[in-house]
Amino acid sequence: MAAIVITMVPLGIAVNYLPWDAFQDWLFNLHQSLGIVVLGLVIVRLAYRLTHKPPPLPTLIPPSQRLLAESVHIVLYAILFAMPVIGWIGTNAYGEPMNVFWSVTLPTVTGKNEAFSDVLWSMHNILGLTLGGLIVIHASAALAHRFVFKDGVLGRMWPP
Repeated sequence: MAAIVITMVPLGIAVNYLPWDAFQDWLFNLHQSLGIVVLGLVIVRLAYRLTHKPPPLPTLIPPSQRLLAESVHIVLYAILFAMPVIGWIGTNAYGEPMNVFWSVTLPTVTGKNEAFSDVLWSMHNILGLTLGGLIVIHASAALAHRFVFKDGVLGRMWPP
């Protein structure tokens, strides 16, 4: 899922700055389609997390770091769920259908309301910037645990 999210960042930026043409439209559909894939994966991951506890953190991790790690994970999941939903609603509010991989049209969830769409796109962009910052923090913390603290935290992220 991380690779998809990281791929979506330049796509999202490109669709905002490229002139509107067939290529930009293609990139936008790819961005939307990958967003729906992320939404599905987040739902599956949340279902898995509700039924399977993650491996415990090493006992030497201080309570403040445990709380921070749990908080960041909750916010990451919330953003990864909210962004595609907001994108879907924003697309419909703009008056466009949500097409996935140029072949499947998802149900319309709201009527056309461009002012509402503008608000949703602003939220989508703010969440994208927030997600980018959290990804940098999350990756930096994982690397610090691997190379500085050498406490095995990075190893517990990979499935057995």
